[in-house]
Amino acid sequence: MKLFIDDLDIEKVKELWDLYPVDGVTSNPTILSKTGRQPLEVLKEIREFIGSNKTLMTQVVSTNAEGMIAEAKVITDAIGKENTYVKVPANPQGLKAIKTLKKEGYQICATGIYTVAQGFLAAQAGADLVAPYINRIDNLGGDGIQVAKDIQDILNAYHLPTGISSASFKTTKQVIELAKYGIEAAAINVEVWEAFMKNEVVDAAIDKFNSDFEGLVGKNKTFLDL
Repeated sequence: MKLFIDDLDIEKVKELWDLYPVDGVTSNPTILSKTGRQPLEVLKEIREFIGSNKTLMTQVVSTNAEGMIAEAKVITDAIGKENTYVKVPANPQGLKAIKTLKKEGYQICATGIYTVAQGFLAAQAGADLVAPYINRIDNLGGDGIQVAKDIQDILNAYHLPTGISSASFKTTKQVIELAKYGIEAAAINVEVWEAFMKNEVVDAAIDKFNSDFEGLVGKNKTFLDL
């Protein structure tokens, strides 16, 4: 499973990038708004940091297909087309835009997916990725994990070349459940990233090992001191 940082705070991105195996950065208009900065300036900074060989996703905000298509060009002209995914909402105008953008060689992630039907139609329209909102679906009384699995089953059944980039996670368990099912990618917020390795039992075990070693060779000593 590819793992993306779902945030545009450059300092947070750098910190997670340094520690974890990260495949790219994703965003949406809400995440962009939290930076308080000019959108293209932020995206350029992120692209410069992660490089052109890593995935960067950002979302159009036009409400009609023509505007979405025009925005895709503005975005890719600013940050490059290589490994840049334009996120397009999986609604009727979005599906229209996806069909055109795919023909023109853009990489597309259909976003705002709450139903299996949306995922299926977006894949048929040519989206490279579809993004079901796992926790948001749960909050509406649905089953986000199952929606993602059902979309994956349809993609497999018809040999569609579309992958799933799942989003909107609240727990690490949700991510792992989808990883076990072979879902292609997950866009994970900072809090869930940090929760992956937060385990008091593990910390205590490591502390005990280090304490025992210090008892043998001296306080604050490592193999470098021997």
